[in-house]
Amino acid sequence: MVGLLGRTRAQSTRRTTTPLPQRGSNEGKHRRGASAGPRSALSVRSVAGQVFVLQVVIVLLLVVSAVVALVLQVRHDSTQEARNRSLAVAETFANAPGTRAALSSPDPTAVLQPSAEAARKASNVDFIVVMSTDGIRYTHPKPDRIGKKFVGTIAPAVAGKSVVEEVNGTIGPLVQATVPVEDPGGKVVGLVSAGITTANVGGVADRQLPIVLTSAGVALALATAGTALVSRRLLRQTRGLGPYEMTRMYEHHDAVLHAVREGVIIVSGEGRLVLANDEANRLLDLPEDAEGRHVLDLGLDADTADLLASGQIVTDEVHLVGDRLLAVNQRPTDLQGGPPGSVATLRDSTELRALSGRAEVARERLKLLYDAGVGIGTSLDVRRTAEELAEVAVPRFADFVTVDLADAVLNGQEPDPVNGLRRTASGGIRGDAPLYPVGHHIGFVATSPQAHSLRTGQAVIEPALGDAPGWLAQDLQRTARVVDYGIHSLIAVPLRVGPLMMGVVNFWRSEKPEPFDSEDLALAEELVARAAVSIDNARRYTREHTMAVTLQRSLLPRNLPEQNALDIAYRYLPAQAGVGGDWFDVLPLPGARVAVVVGDVVGHGLLAAATMGRLRTAVHNFSALDLPPDELLGLLDELVGRIDQDELSEEGRSAVTGATCLYAIYDPTSRRCTVARAGHPPPAVVRPDGSVEFPDVPAGPPLGLGGLPFETAELDLEEGSRLVLYTDGLVEDRERDIDEGLGLLRTALAGADRSPEETCRAVLHALLPARPSDDIALIVARTHALGEDRIADWQVPSDPAAVGEVRASVTRRLAEWGLEEMVFTTELVLSELVTNAIRYGNGPIRVRVLLDRTLICEVSDGSSTSPHLRYAASMDEGGRGLFLVAQLAERWGTRYTPGGKVIWAEQPLQ
Repeated sequence: MVGLLGRTRAQSTRRTTTPLPQRGSNEGKHRRGASAGPRSALSVRSVAGQVFVLQVVIVLLLVVSAVVALVLQVRHDSTQEARNRSLAVAETFANAPGTRAALSSPDPTAVLQPSAEAARKASNVDFIVVMSTDGIRYTHPKPDRIGKKFVGTIAPAVAGKSVVEEVNGTIGPLVQATVPVEDPGGKVVGLVSAGITTANVGGVADRQLPIVLTSAGVALALATAGTALVSRRLLRQTRGLGPYEMTRMYEHHDAVLHAVREGVIIVSGEGRLVLANDEANRLLDLPEDAEGRHVLDLGLDADTADLLASGQIVTDEVHLVGDRLLAVNQRPTDLQGGPPGSVATLRDSTELRALSGRAEVARERLKLLYDAGVGIGTSLDVRRTAEELAEVAVPRFADFVTVDLADAVLNGQEPDPVNGLRRTASGGIRGDAPLYPVGHHIGFVATSPQAHSLRTGQAVIEPALGDAPGWLAQDLQRTARVVDYGIHSLIAVPLRVGPLMMGVVNFWRSEKPEPFDSEDLALAEELVARAAVSIDNARRYTREHTMAVTLQRSLLPRNLPEQNALDIAYRYLPAQAGVGGDWFDVLPLPGARVAVVVGDVVGHGLLAAATMGRLRTAVHNFSALDLPPDELLGLLDELVGRIDQDELSEEGRSAVTGATCLYAIYDPTSRRCTVARAGHPPPAVVRPDGSVEFPDVPAGPPLGLGGLPFETAELDLEEGSRLVLYTDGLVEDRERDIDEGLGLLRTALAGADRSPEETCRAVLHALLPARPSDDIALIVARTHALGEDRIADWQVPSDPAAVGEVRASVTRRLAEWGLEEMVFTTELVLSELVTNAIRYGNGPIRVRVLLDRTLICEVSDGSSTSPHLRYAASMDEGGRGLFLVAQLAERWGTRYTPGGKVIWAEQPLQ
């Protein structure tokens, strides 16, 4: 027993296993079992039998592999020898005196057949065949084959080269060599082939195979005998036990050793510590490396150390160890022939002291309930409230506290604990407890205390977790680790308000050896009842706040559209309380241009969020008209005015108190940005060298005032510049005015070679308040220019003959761009658009083709009359041009300029 237990204390403390039986009873049975029945042989159910079978199989596989490899090698060598011999014989016969002359004789067979047969028998080959360059045999071992076609490859030999091959000839599978017979001028006048059949080639291997197999058999017999001897030795050492029986016996021994509530110390005859179970380590506070050290060197008090080292027999001898009174019982281990040494048990008897502290405990519990009323529910956050409950209860009431809530509670919804709970908060005296971590979704089994508590609505106490099969069934591996860790008692209290069941709170005890009792259960119910009200209030607030935030986020863009003009990064941060009306958008426009808009509806709540959604939708619609920024803001101004009138007409509703907006259009072909704003903070521009400026963009009145025009400003932006748009929540709050905020923004933006994403992080790090009182929207757009090599521009005279020149120019440019497959469609589109401009528009007429994400064709003229799509009748001679353009192009449309209009069409790149 001592030898088995003395492996490593680390193993015994981490695993819940079972003990070996006593040597006097079960061990004798195993001895008898090992010498009777099938176990006396090498049964495959025993460790020895399994090792024997495995070793025999390995030896057999090695022998078979060696035989196969040797046979293959012998066959390969024999075949190679056959190839060499057949080639040598063929070359010798071909170069023999008289062979060339015999081929020129009237009857080559009569001359060559006797000499070929004589040479075949002398060289020990199966055939020597002399043939013409056409493959007709002159000689053959079988005379009836003379005059027939040779079976094999002769083309290389006819060309003057020798060839060796393995074929299935007239006399069976064989290895043959064919060589040419040349006259003095180098001309091939005949062929000679010599060969050996496969049967003769394999003869060498067949003769060697019995010797190889005999050697392999001898090796296998010797290996088997050695394996049997080793296995029988192992059989005696394992006493005939199988792997499962040995594992079960060891696990049973280890589990009992560490599950007992008494400390167990085993000391060797030399006074060194062999084993100490978990309880002994706890009671004596042994160091981690105690195993193997002398008991006098473990830092114990002198009396206890001397007693353990002496090995003397004692019964219930009391020793004061630290603040514990330990009752020690010690017995030697060699009374029945065991190894020398002693085993001692330690029992903690300090529970007697607890009787004098009842009054103090009651006072502490009243103080705990008071602190819980003050410290739980300080915020309207469900998770924080659950964490406050854990903080109050640890360590004053429990060593570990976990709070499990339904996901619906965390989201502010009506809970349904049947679908499982999520670990929301966890607190403890240590951070390495093997309990479920925070965030883990837990589905409690029906037998667990938590499931019973949720089902009945009553608190459940489990005084001894190691003996609670219902709790152990929750997760066998984890629960075993929890017990090994030292957590031994549990109280599960349902967290509910009226009939509403929100989750369960678990109180765990590990440090105090005594389990939870009925008084602890009453205190736990009171704590949870106070926390339940606060958690329900936080749940209701979360529901209302989530509804408002969901509405607000659903009205904001979820994904930015694809475009090449701007690299964009953005941030949207809602306020800590309430829902605001900040919004932004990115809108691709015709001609590779991009519009960036940011706005702010003053106020908070659902009305501000709804108004924000209406304004964003309106901007989408107005941008489709391709209006200049000032005209678009004018339409938004009218819309906000109508919204105010509609709200004022309803009793009890208030109008929108104000809304601001900034609208910018960037053209990558000219690198020009047109900006207009309505009461919104000005944009910031970061030049490529890192300098920051706030362009002078006319402010304009906020939206909804009406009657005042808006003005635009044009900004020339070098490629790589960063355009920064934001709402006032970023630069203005209760602690600083807007001028101070703009100064901080300028400092945060300064710096070259930063991406938009890095710029967003730097700005928020410098300006974001700890608790924002207003929404924040931030957009950083880095500009790109459309290179001159991707732009084609032509002036077109008002002459129908010029259409052909336009088509030719476009064809050349598309070829330069590698878009030859789009020539036909592009020519047709431009022909229709240019013809319409010549026929119905005014000069000057220009054609521009842009290569961006799509191929964009633009035809501009000085007329403000827009063409419209119509369906021509079957007898009409015209009216189908725009219909064709609409069918061929992905998109097409018209935009107006101060000097006329532009008709454009976009085609996807094929």
